[in-house]
Parts: sequence; structure tokens; C-alpha cells
Amino acid sequence: MFGCECFCWHKHSDVEFPLLQPQPQPFALPSPIPEWPLGQGFATGKINLGELEVVKVTKFECVWSCSSLRGKEKGLSFYKPVGIPDGFFCLGYYCQPNDQPLRGYVLAARERDTSCPEVYCDYDSDVDFPALRKPVNYSLVWSTDYGNGCGFFWLPNPPSGYKAMGIVVTDTPNEPNVEEVRCVREDLTKTCEIMETLLATNANTFHVWTTRPCKRGMFCRGVSVGTFFCCTYFISEDQELEIACLKNLDPSLHAMPNLNQIHALIKHYGATVFFHPDEDCLPSSVPWFFKNGALLYKDGKLKGERIDYLGSNLPSGGTNDGAFWIDLPREDNARNNVRNGNLESAELYVHVKPALGGTFTDIVMWIFCPFNGPANLKIGLMSIQMNRIGQHVGDWEHFTLRISNFTGELWKVYFSEHSGGEWVDAFNLEFIEGNKPIIYSSKHGHASFPHPGTYLQGAVKLGIGITNDAARSKYFVDSSTRYQIVAAEYLGDGVVTEPCWLQYMREWGPTIEYDSRSELDKIINLLPLLVRFSVENILDLFPTALYGEEGPTGPKEKDNWLGDERS
Repeated sequence: MFGCECFCWHKHSDVEFPLLQPQPQPFALPSPIPEWPLGQGFATGKINLGELEVVKVTKFECVWSCSSLRGKEKGLSFYKPVGIPDGFFCLGYYCQPNDQPLRGYVLAARERDTSCPEVYCDYDSDVDFPALRKPVNYSLVWSTDYGNGCGFFWLPNPPSGYKAMGIVVTDTPNEPNVEEVRCVREDLTKTCEIMETLLATNANTFHVWTTRPCKRGMFCRGVSVGTFFCCTYFISEDQELEIACLKNLDPSLHAMPNLNQIHALIKHYGATVFFHPDEDCLPSSVPWFFKNGALLYKDGKLKGERIDYLGSNLPSGGTNDGAFWIDLPREDNARNNVRNGNLESAELYVHVKPALGGTFTDIVMWIFCPFNGPANLKIGLMSIQMNRIGQHVGDWEHFTLRISNFTGELWKVYFSEHSGGEWVDAFNLEFIEGNKPIIYSSKHGHASFPHPGTYLQGAVKLGIGITNDAARSKYFVDSSTRYQIVAAEYLGDGVVTEPCWLQYMREWGPTIEYDSRSELDKIINLLPLLVRFSVENILDLFPTALYGEEGPTGPKEKDNWLGDERS
């Protein structure tokens, strides 16, 4: 009918729309972005991916928007990228919720001259064919005539050997022009996966998701295009999508910041970490921890060995085989002194690494606390401080600043929260002194949160679990001045000297197993008869890590050292 393959019209009326939708306004950081020190390709506005050069487009024109799905979902708007530089081509459209500032991007691409020396190709690249080609035509995925006009969602049908990068949205039933977008040669792409659900009709007949590369981490080359995916069928976790992301073939990762630029980024964006007013397990520097009596134990030996303040006598490399561990001093006064930490010596330990194929920089900031205090239990309106549950020697926590390598702009921050965490967009952060975000560290557990408050870990709907209390106080560390860069592998050998203690792969505290039943029995007996749980049921509601003491491993043993953050 409209000259497209596999035409299928899915018309739905379970979406509610007002006559006029207020459009989100663009977001800007509190202060202007400074001019960064000179470098190779960081913050130049363009990134070389090998055969392709890409720019980030952040100006949009709304095509179609909706409000709630019968009040159950936030509204959503779909945008066409505008202001694309001459010679670059659109790869797909953008969408986002209406209840947040306009804050997103899509990439536009152009083909580079393959005869240039800085054009990198895979060994199996087929350079006889152009990197970009027009789609053959489009398939209509879904349509509606409700809301702010009509909305039509089109999937580009790529030529053989090419991949579509995103969806096109129109407000008329006419098939889009093939000039609207470009498809990318398959060997220049990586697979992508669905991430956040942005829209789902009540009948589950139409879904819209954000996307990201399937494989992410320091050595992964998948580049997010910023587009969305939509369909009218079920998507499984391991199912390959009909769109792809880009692949960075440039081995030099020339858009990553150099050492001077890293220092400038930390000076401008370094977060202030606030600890709870009642915190008695404060952070310290690692050398202070060693100088004040920390002991290295070896399996089979009863006596611990004093650790050199640089950690030079710690076993280096290997894996966490249980052969060594660190503990506090044995003498009570020294033990209590180390347990309390030393805020004056505390500093952030910085690991800088590529993210999303070198189009972003992750500045991972690790903070060390000699001791993780006991947990606080909440049962309904009751709040009970535990004696032992939750405590352990040595606590490594972190947060991550994700910086756009196109502009040097802070894009989002990852807050590590015990075994998980969350990414928070810049517009949902609190700032202090310009563009420096605020991190709230929870009492005793030192989990990171974007705002003050009480966060419950456990059976949230029942109001039962471990509380994470976060608040501003006079106890804080300014990471923009108190930091040490401990690793940035992409800079090459000798640029950053890694400290000896970073190579210690064993536990930073002893493993102590104990029966939490006796402590929980006392709590059960305090409860009214009508709300008492059996000990077994309460145990099931709490994180298993709370029922003993086990020292954590250091930063290099964490999944996110090489991989992406858990989210």
C-alpha cells in the first residue's frame, strides 16, 4: 500500500493523550564546562571509529508524543535529530520520558576515506563496500491516531550485509524517504540489547525500550548509538534485535583523555562524599591503615605480620584463594583506633577506563574504610541497632563519574549500593560548588546514594529489612582535591604507577562465621504477638551476607574493574 515490505498496521486506543503536551526543556549543568587542556581527540566534538567518524546530536524536533497509558506510565515523546553537520547522516530517532529534562543524544555518522593512515579496519572488513548505505525501504511496526496527532513507527530494511541502527517515527502514513537514515555495514557493528522499558501498551502489544551494547566493559568496543527499539512481539533476554550498535575499530582510543585532562576532569567534577552525622566507622587512606597496625595473616599461622605502609610486603597477584587475609591490630586501643578510621588522611583512589567503546570515560572513585559497622534493622516502625550482624573488617566502596568524550560533559553517576547500584542522570543529582555532585555515604555500610534519606534493603513492601541512613554532616571528603590516580591502563605502561597494595587480590578482612539466631531471637521476643515472624522467615528476608563477617577483596577483584557497572 505504501511501498514497504511486511506491512502491518497495528492500531491501538489504550493510550491516553492530552490535546497539548508540554515539551521537556533542555538540561544544562549548573556551571559552564571549562576549556580542557590540550590533547589528542578528547572533547573535540567528533570521534574516529575507524572507517566511520561520528558526532553526537543533541538538538531535536518532536514528531509525536503521548501521555500516560491510562495513568500507569509516564508520558513519552519521540524526536527527530536536527542540526546534523554537513556530510553526516542520521542513524535513527530518539525518545525519552516527558517528566524529565530533554537530555539525550543520537549519533550521526559519515564515512572516512579508507586511504587515510588513521582509518582502521578489521582483518575481515569488506572495504570494497561502502560503510554506509541507504535502507531498501521501511516496514511499519506500529501506528496510532490518538494523542498529539498520529504516530507511525518504521523499521529501516537494510541492504544485504548491512544493519539498521534505529527506528524512524513520522506523523503521516507515508513511508519515509530512504534518504532519512543510513544503515551500517555489518562488520562495523556490534549486537545490542534492550534496557529500560519506556512504553508498554495495556494489551502488551507494543513496547519501546532504550538500548545498549550487549557486551560492555574496559576492553569492549560496542558504541551506543542513542536510539531506541520498538516492536509488537515478545523479546527474550538473549534474542538478537533487528537493530545494532556501532563498533570502534580505533585501537588508540584517541578520544580518551590524557593524564592532564584527567586531572582537570577530577578537579572540575570531583564529588564531595558526605558521611552520616553519627558515623563512627569513617574512612582512612590505605597507608594510614597499614601504619596504624593492620596485620597480614597467612593460613596456618597464628601470628600476623605488620604491613609496610606502602603494602610492599603484601602477596602480589594471583587470585583470592583464602591463603592470606588482613585484620585489625590485636591490642584493644589500637584496634578501636583503626576501626574508627581517620578522615584527615582519607582520599579517593581513582581508576580511569574507557566505556561504551571509548565514547565515554568512566572515572571510578574507590574509598576505603577500615571497618564496616553493624547493621540497623527495621521492622515496621521499630528500628533496632544490631550488635554484630553486618559488620566486617575492611570496606571498599565506589562511585563512578561517566564523562562524554565528545564534549567532556558529566553525563551520569553510578552509585554503588552493596551488591548492586544504580546510574543516576546528571539532572537528578545534587551539586555543590559548580558541577561537583554530592555523594551520600550510608551509616556503617558506606553504600552510596544521590540524596539524603533512609533506604531499605530487604522486604521493602513489608517494611522489614536493613536500613541505609544517609545524611549531610561535618564529615566529608572532597574528591576533587583528595585523590590519587591508581590505574589508567589505556594510557600505556609507565604513565600511572599502580600502588603495591592494588595488586593484593586476597581479602581485606578475616572470615568469621557466627550464628545470628541468638541475636535475632532477642528481636523476635520484642515484637507484638500479632506481628511475630519465625526466625527462619526473618532470615529469608535479609541479605545472606549479613550472617557472618567476611572481608571484601580489593578493587581489582571486583567485576566492574574490567566490566561495566551492575545495572
